[in-house]
Amino acid sequence: MLALLTACQPALNWRQVHPAGSGAVALFPCKPDVEQRQGMGLAQCETGGKGFALSWAEVPDPTQVGAALKAMPQALATKLGRPLPPGLALQVAGMTPMPEASHYQLTSNGAVTHVAVFAHGTRVYQALMTAPQDDAAAWDSFRAGLAIEAAR
Repeated sequence: MLALLTACQPALNWRQVHPAGSGAVALFPCKPDVEQRQGMGLAQCETGGKGFALSWAEVPDPTQVGAALKAMPQALATKLGRPLPPGLALQVAGMTPMPEASHYQLTSNGAVTHVAVFAHGTRVYQALMTAPQDDAAAWDSFRAGLAIEAAR
């Protein structure tokens, strides 16, 4: 699969990454910097004018996971000064099935931001790609490369 995705995006150098402490695997087009604090982390990189990020955090109360998944894209939309559009259903290998797991596309000042939120147990994830213009192929490659590690 990696070879197929690489062939579709020759300008991007896709690689499989297992960010320490995330419990996830992601396909990044550049080597991400990983930052961690107690109960949360962030892996991010930028290439070709596009930014890619995967963040994760533990939600202490299992009954609040759905609310956290709703709050993350809403906070981003508010930061961008845009209304949150309706989300599209999202599936990530190994995720806990939840109706709040969704993908959103936001446009602000001509830039396009794709954001996906999902969970595994009490850990919530947010995958993000920002670009000066939409690059559906890059987003599809990034999103398709997301998975929860089996050992988590």
